[in-house]
Amino acid sequence: MDRGKVIVMLDNGHAAETPGKRSPLFDSDLANKYGMKQFREYWYNREIVSMLILQLGELGIEVYDVVPEEVKDISLTTRANRANNKYYSAVKQGKTAIFISVHVNAAGNGKEWKNATGWSAWTTNGKTNSDKLAECLYDAAEEVLKPLGKVIRTDKSDGDRDYEENFTVLKKTQSVAVLTENFFQDNKKDVEWLLSEDGKQAIVNIHIKGILKYIDKVL
Repeated sequence: MDRGKVIVMLDNGHAAETPGKRSPLFDSDLANKYGMKQFREYWYNREIVSMLILQLGELGIEVYDVVPEEVKDISLTTRANRANNKYYSAVKQGKTAIFISVHVNAAGNGKEWKNATGWSAWTTNGKTNSDKLAECLYDAAEEVLKPLGKVIRTDKSDGDRDYEENFTVLKKTQSVAVLTENFFQDNKKDVEWLLSEDGKQAIVNIHIKGILKYIDKVL
C-alpha cells in the first residue's frame, strides 16, 4: 500500500498523575543529565512517540498522537474512542490506520530493582489481523535487538510470538492494534540503556521498521 494512505496512531501509555509506573530511586550520570531520580514511564513513552512522529513524518507517513496530554491520565476507553474516530475518518478518505500503544514493562511495584528484561508485543486474545502487525514488529525487534544481545520475550503457545491479553485499549480499538512493552523500568540495566541515545533510537527503530514491514508486505 502507498505509505501516504496509512495513518499511524500512537498511544502514549499513562501520564504524570498515573500511580506507580516508575522505577525505584536511583543515581547515575544519565539520571542526573535528565534531572531525575526515577525513571518515569509516562515521560519515556512520550519521548519515544515524539521521535517516532518526527522520523515517520520524514518517511511520508502521517502520524496521529492519540494522547498529547502529559499530566492528566486519559482513560483507556477515551483513548480507544479517539483512535476509532481517526480510523473511521481515514476509511472515509480511502485510507487506513493502525494503532500502537507504547509502554515500558515492570516486574514489581517500583520499590525494588528486579531482573526481568526484554522487549515484547501484545494483541487481544485469538487470531486477529493485529497478529500480522505484531509479527512485523517482532521481525524488526530481531533485526535491531539480536545484534545488541538484548532479550526478546515471546509466547508461542498459539503459533505466533506475541502475548495476548484483552487490554481495554486494544479490545475497544476497531483498527489493527498492538501494545509494545519496551524493556523494564524496574531493571536498572534496562533503565540505563533505555535512557541512552542508542537505547532510545533502538526502540524507535523497532517501531519504524515494524510499521514499514507491515505497510509494504501486509497491506
